[in-house]
Amino acid sequence: MRSLTPIKFILSWFDNEVASTLRDSETHRIDWWRVIPFVGLHIACLSLIWVGWSWFAVAFAVVLYALRMFAITGFYHRYFAHKAFQTSRLGQLIFAIIGATAVQRGPLWWAAHHRDHHVHSDQEDDAHSPVQHGFFWSHMGWFLSSANFATKFERVKELAKFPELRFLDRFDILVPIAFAIAIYVFGELLASYAPHLNTNGPQLLVWGFVISTVALYHATFSVNSLAHVWGKRRYQTRDHSRNNLLIALLTLGEGWHNNHHHYPGAAKQGFYWWEIDFTYYGLRILAALGLIWNLRTVPTDIRESKKYP
Repeated sequence: MRSLTPIKFILSWFDNEVASTLRDSETHRIDWWRVIPFVGLHIACLSLIWVGWSWFAVAFAVVLYALRMFAITGFYHRYFAHKAFQTSRLGQLIFAIIGATAVQRGPLWWAAHHRDHHVHSDQEDDAHSPVQHGFFWSHMGWFLSSANFATKFERVKELAKFPELRFLDRFDILVPIAFAIAIYVFGELLASYAPHLNTNGPQLLVWGFVISTVALYHATFSVNSLAHVWGKRRYQTRDHSRNNLLIALLTLGEGWHNNHHHYPGAAKQGFYWWEIDFTYYGLRILAALGLIWNLRTVPTDIRESKKYP
């Protein structure tokens, strides 16, 4: 990070437009200031020793994991990055906000970097290729680097025209902060009005936000790292993408990664009926409710093409 005034330093933690002007272009240089909250969130998982657990808190964490993973996989990925279906402006905003609670930056940053990944998949310019840069860097080092902090707006021009999405992208830390506060308040209300649930604000915060978010992190990161080195290759793609059932289960369908790289525009990544894709099932429900429409599927001739013998 370049030399900066105390005011700019403080603003850079909340305003990504300010922070982006302070980055350098060294590709593999970790921004150690930005690592502090990331590491802190992992360390905070240990606080479950003091807050304990309850069946409600564990169930709450699982539900928030699933809901936020769906927002990432269904909307950040399949909608914002690949336009695999259509929705209303209000619909895209609602799921952009839910996705932002996963603490994986804003929708424009996420979609832009993912589109860039597809352009350079497993080549030198692919920011998170395990083939080119190793497991650690592909799993989490790349997004902690200065060079990958800024949003590549040239990749998401059609999305950047929406001021509400640009606001979410610029101030992406505000949503997780508000979300964490809401969880704490909810836990305290339950402690007062539903004591039989045996939970409270600190416990619900740790399980519903901290542990759930860290689990979300590493499940999502595994698609970048493990799904390019571990699994089976059905299609002869120009990268090293692989299909992996375990990753598909953890990420609600994103583990069918070789399928995805064969035909990125499909809303359904499990190309065959036996390939479990919970994200697609959820999208079908939203489509039945009229909240989204024009779900793109892989054409049969493309699905059957370029397979390994």
